[in-house]
This record gives sequence, C-alpha cells and structure tokens, in this order.
Amino acid sequence: MHIQALALDEMETVSQLWRLQHVAYRLEAEIIGFQEIPPLMDTIETLQNCGETFYGCMDAEGELLGAVAVAKEEENTLTITRMMVHPNHFRQGIAAALMSHVFEQYPHVPRYIVSTGTLNQPAVNLYTKFGFKPVEVVQIAPGVELTTFHKS
Repeated sequence: MHIQALALDEMETVSQLWRLQHVAYRLEAEIIGFQEIPPLMDTIETLQNCGETFYGCMDAEGELLGAVAVAKEEENTLTITRMMVHPNHFRQGIAAALMSHVFEQYPHVPRYIVSTGTLNQPAVNLYTKFGFKPVEVVQIAPGVELTTFHKS
C-alpha cells in the first residue's frame, strides 16, 4: 500500500475515484439514512472540476483502495472534504493512513475541519482518534444530523 496525489486529469484515475466514491458514500447514505449526500451527485466531470486535492491509497496493482480530499476553504484552515475507503478494505488502517498523510502534507495548518453524518460511528471514531473535537451539529434533513469537528 502506498499513498499518492491523484491526478484528476487522468481518465483512469478519475474513473476509479468516481467508482470508489459511489461505493463508499452509498454505504454512508444507508448508515445515516440520507441518500442525497453531495458526493453521490458527482459525475466524473464535476469531480474533475471540484477544486479539491485528492490523495489515494493504492495497492501494488494500482487499484484505488481509499482516498481523501482536502480544500483550503478559509485562511489558516484545511478542510477534509471527503474520506472514503472501499468496503472490501474496511478495518485495514487505510482511513487512518490517509489522515496521517494529510497531516504530513500540511503540518503547519493552524486548524483542520471535517464533517460527517452524526450516525456514521466509524468516521466519528476515526476523527476523534486523531484529536478532532465536535463543534457543531446541524440537522440537514428530518432525523439526519451532520457533525462538524475541528482540530487545532
């Protein structure tokens, strides 16, 4: 396994990323009971034009096992905009390796932000393990909450 920046102008790369995103976020949609998660609305074109920086965890054959995306949405802050792992590769440390990679790539950022469905316990556990603290809970649909976490 190794982690590398993903070039979204390479059709094979962006196609793998789109497929991974749909498999991973469909599962989150089921967990939190909300089907309209923004990554599920992406097309290959909207993914290529999203302006986020993606890092992927690849196996020896070049298959994308997981990915993380980040964006600088405000000054002195890095937002982790997406985190996804293929369900066939859950519980193998891929999400943790991707999180560590983000901190290695952006060591001097004063604040990191991430949000996830409040009921997505694996994601909540991952972020709290890395020192993120919940700062806000917003209802995005009836019975569906999104928790935002900060890490300073």
